[in-house]
Formats: sequence, C-alpha cells, structure tokens
Amino acid sequence: MDDIEYVLCNNGTGYYAMLHGKSIGEISFVRVGIDKFMIDHTSVSDDFRNSKIGLNLVRHVCDLARKQHRKIIPMCPFARAMFTRYPEFDDVRLLQSR
Repeated sequence: MDDIEYVLCNNGTGYYAMLHGKSIGEISFVRVGIDKFMIDHTSVSDDFRNSKIGLNLVRHVCDLARKQHRKIIPMCPFARAMFTRYPEFDDVRLLQSR
C-alpha cells in the first residue's frame, strides 16, 4: 500500500486517501473555536477496509492538530475507536478518558 497518498482537502477540513488518482477513503473535521478540531466523519472503500487506511487518515488529522497546537474531539465512531485503541493520540485528545 505504498502508493497511497494522503491529501489535505482544498478547504482544509479533511483528508483524502488517494490511490492512482482515485479516492479510496476520507476523513473530515470541523474547527471548533481557535484550538480544537472535531472529527465528524471517516470512511474507507469496502475494498480497502482492514488495511489501516482509516487509521492513517486519523493520524494525518492528529499530525495537523499537533502542528497547529490544537486538541481533537473524536465524534466519529471510527475515530473514537482509534483514539481509544492507540495511545499515540493521547496528546491531542481533548478529553483523556479511556
């Protein structure tokens, strides 16, 4: 899966997972105040489920949050599950309840 590119949306509120110019996954978030993101949607094409694309989309949003000194509210069920499963996101999670 080395050919997958993760591209920030033009409006800056999400990422696409692209394979050979075709979107195979997406994540979206909204800015809340000046210091938070709320992840509200994550989806991956059925053909690519269980290939860590969704996890990598969450990672990209978290990396952006770190660069912008923001915290994240994972409202999307998938993102919430990833935040619970992977401690690598603890530093950007707004509420530290596990």
